[in-house]
Amino acid sequence: MPQMSIPAHYDGSQVLLDENVTLRPNARLIVTVLDDSDDDRESFLRLAESGLAEAYADDEVEYTLADIKPERPEISPWPSSNRPTDA
Repeated sequence: MPQMSIPAHYDGSQVLLDENVTLRPNARLIVTVLDDSDDDRESFLRLAESGLAEAYADDEVEYTLADIKPERPEISPWPSSNRPTDA
């Protein structure tokens, strides 16, 4: 049988699989008990949200197509022999 992860929960007396999976008798299992707390996840989401809020604040300048300047080959960071093409 291939290795797989199966969601499960403990009902107070036994571990119950949350998906219908057929296991052979005496199949070897590893049980990992997950932290009940979502503190790390919540912390990450708050950090990501604050970063996005700062990057896209209400006072952020809105650029339009008119603000895009044409390419200037004379100041390109690419040497002419290594310049990427639109192939």
